[in-house]
Amino acid sequence: MTATEIRQAFLDFFAAKGHVIVPSAPIVIKNDPTLMFTNAGMNQFKSIFLGEETAKFKRVADTQRCLRVSGKHNDLEEVGIDTYHHTMFEMLGNWSFGDYFKKEAIAWSWELLTEVYKIDKERLYVTVFEGDEKEGLPKDQEAHDYWKQYIPEERILFGNKKDNFWEMGETGPCGPCSEIHYDSREEGERLKVKGSSLVNADDPNVIEIWNNVFMQFNRLKDGSLQPLPATHVDTGMGFERLVRVIQGKTSNYDTDVFQPLIQFIAEKSGKKYHGEAQYSDLEKWDEAVSMRVMADHIRAISFAIADGQLPSNNKAGYVIRRILRRAIRYQYQYLGFDEPFLNQLVPLLAEQFKDVFAELYSQKDFVQKVVLEEEKSFLKTLADGLLRLRSMKVGFYLEQYELEFGENDGKSENEKNAYIVDKMSADTNFVIPGARAFELSDTYGFPIDLTELIAREHGWKVDITGYEEALQKQKTRSRAATAIDTGDWIILKDEDAVEFTGYDETETIAHIIKYRKVKSKDKEQYQLVLDKTPFYAESGGQVGDTGDLVFPDGEVVPVTDTKKENGLIVHFVDKLPEDIDDALTAIVDPDRRTAIMNNHSATHLLHAALKQVLGSHVNQKGSLVNADYLRFDFSHFAKVTEDELSQIEAIVNEKVRENIGLKEERDVPYQQAISSGVTALFGEKYGDFVRVITFDDKFSKELCGGTHIKSTGHIGYFKIISESAVAAGVRRIEAITGIGAENYINEQSRLIQQLKELLKNPKDISKSVESLLDENTRLKKEIEKAVIEKSSGLKDELAKKAELINGINFIAQQVDLPNPEAIKGLAYQLKDIVPNLFLVLASSIDGKPGLTVMIAETLVKENNLNAGNIVRELAKEIKGGGGGQPFFATAGGTDVSGLDKALEKARGFVS
Repeated sequence: MTATEIRQAFLDFFAAKGHVIVPSAPIVIKNDPTLMFTNAGMNQFKSIFLGEETAKFKRVADTQRCLRVSGKHNDLEEVGIDTYHHTMFEMLGNWSFGDYFKKEAIAWSWELLTEVYKIDKERLYVTVFEGDEKEGLPKDQEAHDYWKQYIPEERILFGNKKDNFWEMGETGPCGPCSEIHYDSREEGERLKVKGSSLVNADDPNVIEIWNNVFMQFNRLKDGSLQPLPATHVDTGMGFERLVRVIQGKTSNYDTDVFQPLIQFIAEKSGKKYHGEAQYSDLEKWDEAVSMRVMADHIRAISFAIADGQLPSNNKAGYVIRRILRRAIRYQYQYLGFDEPFLNQLVPLLAEQFKDVFAELYSQKDFVQKVVLEEEKSFLKTLADGLLRLRSMKVGFYLEQYELEFGENDGKSENEKNAYIVDKMSADTNFVIPGARAFELSDTYGFPIDLTELIAREHGWKVDITGYEEALQKQKTRSRAATAIDTGDWIILKDEDAVEFTGYDETETIAHIIKYRKVKSKDKEQYQLVLDKTPFYAESGGQVGDTGDLVFPDGEVVPVTDTKKENGLIVHFVDKLPEDIDDALTAIVDPDRRTAIMNNHSATHLLHAALKQVLGSHVNQKGSLVNADYLRFDFSHFAKVTEDELSQIEAIVNEKVRENIGLKEERDVPYQQAISSGVTALFGEKYGDFVRVITFDDKFSKELCGGTHIKSTGHIGYFKIISESAVAAGVRRIEAITGIGAENYINEQSRLIQQLKELLKNPKDISKSVESLLDENTRLKKEIEKAVIEKSSGLKDELAKKAELINGINFIAQQVDLPNPEAIKGLAYQLKDIVPNLFLVLASSIDGKPGLTVMIAETLVKENNLNAGNIVRELAKEIKGGGGGQPFFATAGGTDVSGLDKALEKARGFVS
């Protein structure tokens, strides 16, 4: 069976068992502060397990794209080294929400594996939870007894809490699990060593392929376990491992999931893929690992970008950038790709997943462009890093030289260089200081593993202990700055769902159903959940509402923010009254809400106008909608011209003047909405029923959960205030509406009026400014001409003052010229007419001292003179520093009084 057939067989099997097949959630997690990425198939169902949301279907199945490169589940460093760990992987899953449990899950697992996929029963092993006395958890005898119906008891193994009690994170849904393992060893090996001894022992040939998790508990912050409202089944089967088993391979990378990518890499690099290579054959091993890393990593990178997460320097974006750079490092270091190549894998990958995850195929050009730009940037970083490492070692031996001989030892530059070269080639004990290795990583983006790799190749070492200490200090500082201590929820009322009333009203009678205390570095807060609320929770780029909670006794508690967490609408307040059981009135700040709605509706109009002017390739890549302005990021590969911006702005304002009424449709079936031509955003997880916001069926029609004005006329006026680049292939427009736009235009008018008054109220202000600029240019040219004439006179005057010392024409003078360019020009003029020149010019421009050194090339070569070294020494007299080339260098300082001393000191270099 091909990988495509294997995936479809899974979905068809569970569809036949009454499961609804649901789409994969995006790989990038939103509205869940505990997770950065989807790391398991169950993430999108977390709120159901917690009892915060009612399941629409009792049984579902899917294939979910997952990413495990951060936090508790971190497989990154194993990827490519072994044959079965991945960054991005598919998790095939079937789910029961309070419906079937262990009996059916176990029976269907066995049926699918052995009857549909025809996997050899004799090679399968299962594990069940052995219990944990410390936590008061009994062994899972029930699962054990069900397995006995299908598999001999000697192949049913009891596992500990680490292996057989599944937890998503430090807190959240969890429960005992039953894993299924497959033994792919040759028959002779299986007879020698029982497979049961190799289960969960990191043997690459005895691997877990499926895990049946029986969700029964919720892990609280204090570590205790609380029974879930209903029991659920959560299964996850690693698709890549399953394909390996069914296709009879010993490596996931030998299957048709990865081979198209690997063979493309091999062809373009001119190297054969030796998947069987061992570490003892280092060259082939490094090449094979590199191809596996690239084939794996491009999947994680591409799907994350397609789901809306661009590489960046913080949080989720930094994780994606780190994966990308790891892949670039391998292709650069071992496969000889010193030009961007990784991006060429994107179209191949997009075609491979076209019928499974269409999000990537729809955006393949954009994703490829982002990867290409990241490659260009990091390849430059690699080159810079290599130079920094070398200069670091040169600097180390320069310090050793000065310790041994002193700074002014009388030795020539060539002798000094020879000493350093000899030491560098002979000394294999050089240790890169930990602090410097951390600086390379933290400041310059040069990864520590690459520093170690290069160090090994040169026979150097890295002070890893020092590096780890520096890293830990930074983490401690970061944690201290952002640490938040969140308590467990205190339940006041048991409610199945929270009702959002904010589409229809800004004031609602409600009850607090649960709350928790939150402590951070700066303050203590409370988070509240109401059974009904008009407060919009931050989502889809729109900021959360603020306002007040008015309690029965008249006490008013301000709501400072509203956010979404696992389907809950969470209100942030700084205090709580003693009595919180009675009904309260939740009131949204109406003026702020109106300003936000103006900007949000304007964003929809902007999106449509961008598509109209720039093309259908434009897609939203991020947005911010608050009361002050709107920010809209979109895919486009060139700067938006002034003419295009004017067109876009004109189209939006035309729609504002038309005063188009809002057409809001709720609970529209998703597929029906998509078929009607609605704009959906990549990276968003939509339910089976969606909300459609339309401003003119032929202009703007989007899926959106935010709040909007009743008609476009409320926007008043739309004004673009900036356009800029955000990342490769992503542009950003910032704009204002309503009162903000009015104030902006008034301010611009005021500035123009001031300018008119300064120009004596001319009839044509543009002509007056143009005339001023022309006059300014003319005067600059006259000044420039005067400076050149003055320099020419100085040139002849200084040339006559040249003093012959040891065959060198020495000139050291202070000059009065208006800028460094004029002084530089004078130095080059003197060099052309005075042979064997050693020139030092001192200057004071705007009260700041400067020094310029020019030395004839013949003196540089024959007398080992170096202008850069000399100017640095002279700059000490003016309390400054500088540098440059061997024949020309400059320096600046702070002490004008030292210029005469510097000129006198210069004589010492030639006398």
